Amino acid sequence: MEATVVEASSPQFPAALRSAGCERLWTLGDCAIPSVGPLLGLFCSQRCPGEIVLQACDMAIALRGAGVPVIGGFHSPVEKKCLELLLRGSGPVVVCPARGIEGMRIPVAWRGPLDEGRLSIVSPFEPRRRRADARLAEHRNRFAAALASSLLALHAAPQSGLERLCRSVLDAGGEIYAPDVPANAELIARGALPVTLDSLLDRLTGAKGQGT
Repeated sequence: MEATVVEASSPQFPAALRSAGCERLWTLGDCAIPSVGPLLGLFCSQRCPGEIVLQACDMAIALRGAGVPVIGGFHSPVEKKCLELLLRGSGPVVVCPARGIEGMRIPVAWRGPLDEGRLSIVSPFEPRRRRADARLAEHRNRFAAALASSLLALHAAPQSGLERLCRSVLDAGGEIYAPDVPANAELIARGALPVTLDSLLDRLTGAKGQGT
């Protein structure tokens, strides 16, 4: 599948990426990202406590039901499960692979949502970047976070790349939600907002209704 290149000069190019110094991006599917409304960045480390896995699935189902637009890399096991649940709904989803997407083989489960215009695949990486690695994954997470209005950090393992990203977002005054469980105590102490399923939806749908 041929990707569309969107230059920084294009009206379809997200303003947040211009300020982050990004010059172009590659897209598959509907590339009018700003039109879907505020994006919630969904992230979770590779290793995640069981209590958070259960909450993550419940939150993904609730986000799907509320039609909250979600963006992420969807690479860790929990993120992949959340993507599976989100794609069963009708809300917009943006997937950011940690590689170039020109000629990318599209998973079967993605094809319907892609054809329906509710799934976008977006990458800042040139076509020659055909293999994901840890460095590209960290770059991808920063890219997805720049496109998001707020983040849902299901769990950021200590000393992980995701923890570094969360610290950076919080230090810059960004908003991060985290399930209110002991495993997330350190992230919450740094400034993440502790949430339950109900309070997360209240915050997101309230903000959506106010156009923020």
